[in-house]
Amino acid sequence: MRRRLGSVRARTTVGATAVVAAALVAAGLAVVLLLRANLAGQADLRAEVTARDVASQLATGTSFGGLDLPDAEDHPVQVVGEDGRVRAASEGLQAIHGTGSPDVRPGGAPRGHDEDDHGADPGRGEVSDDGPRLTTGGATVDGRTAGYRFAAVEVTTPRDETVTVYAGADLAAARDAVGTVTRAMLTGLPLLLAVVAGVTWLVTRRALRPVEAVRAELAEITASGDLARRVPVPDARDEIAGLAATTNETLAALEESVARQRGFVADASHELRSPIASLRTQLEVAAAHPELLDVDGLVEDVVRLQHLAADLLLLARIDAGDRPPVRPVALGRLVRDELARRAAGDRIPVRASIEADPRVMGVPGRLARVVGNLLDNAERHADATVRVSLREEAGTAVLRVADDGPGVPAADRGRIFERFVRLDDARSRDEGGAGLGLAIARDLVLAHGGSLTVGEAPGGGALFEVRLPVT
Repeated sequence: MRRRLGSVRARTTVGATAVVAAALVAAGLAVVLLLRANLAGQADLRAEVTARDVASQLATGTSFGGLDLPDAEDHPVQVVGEDGRVRAASEGLQAIHGTGSPDVRPGGAPRGHDEDDHGADPGRGEVSDDGPRLTTGGATVDGRTAGYRFAAVEVTTPRDETVTVYAGADLAAARDAVGTVTRAMLTGLPLLLAVVAGVTWLVTRRALRPVEAVRAELAEITASGDLARRVPVPDARDEIAGLAATTNETLAALEESVARQRGFVADASHELRSPIASLRTQLEVAAAHPELLDVDGLVEDVVRLQHLAADLLLLARIDAGDRPPVRPVALGRLVRDELARRAAGDRIPVRASIEADPRVMGVPGRLARVVGNLLDNAERHADATVRVSLREEAGTAVLRVADDGPGVPAADRGRIFERFVRLDDARSRDEGGAGLGLAIARDLVLAHGGSLTVGEAPGGGALFEVRLPVT
């Protein structure tokens, strides 16, 4: 069990850590991508501002040689005419590549310049209002090549010469920032996951501690056999507290079941002892004095013992969950057949009122046993009349058996269905039976999905009512 608990902790820790790791990786990727996009946007903006600043100088009539150009390492600039010749460039700029602009110094011959038509040229002394063309390329400044984000802006000088200004923004800072953030995340991720795993392990162990207490107490209960003990219930109102409470309820039900079983065994032993002792006494007397042999008494004791053994066997089968195959049963016919079978031996005539013949799902023999047990009980206590009625009410078959005897006190109406219970202690066992008939009837009715209750008959006496669902 401890290994299982450890396995639960391990699986929980691994699962939580994996989920957190996936979430952190996704969040980290999102942060890096957003940071990269933001920095790229800032680089685009710086490149465009630089390009428009130089274009503005040209639009106001500043000559190519008199342009105030920024530092080439931060913002390399080239001014290219429509013929592809470089008219101006930042000091120290040796080449620009990856932008489509010529990579030569001012005055050099054009190389590989493709004249693109991006619409009408701006008016004289104006800078194009169109958005700049943005590209990613590289520039070589004083022998050092680096990556840049370039913006291309067209401008027409007062001399009616249209040129394109290429201005770059260094990407090194943005790349360094992204790299720094990425490395920080890669470094911090294992540490954070270690913290998550450790906390999950400790929290899970603390959460499962009540489970271990329940397990240990159950093990002690099993070893000692003391079903009166209960497992500890945590103060917290959580699932584990619910589990402990349910376990205690199960132990209480088990204790009650064991106590009932022990009482049943004790009562059965007591009931069996009487006819067996009577048989032995009569046989011993007959062995010593054959002329005193009471055959009728022996037969009565054997029959009583046989009936008691059959009742005990039936109860054992019911307790074991024995469920024979069911089939539709015509309850009216079954009641009539049972009354006809008993007619010759009834002490008191039975008045029957069969108003319907509802069909129920059940075992015919066991349903007949219910009817027979109720009739036996009614005849045993009736003074002069036993009444049986059967009708169907709202999809339910209702069977009533009433007698005109002393009835059942309200305080005892639940107890009479317990096994080996006799309300009339003064009644002899031979007359009163073993106290199993009503218990068997109730268990059989419950097994058929019905109910058996007792009340007061309209004319006095006991009224037993059976309700069974109709098919």
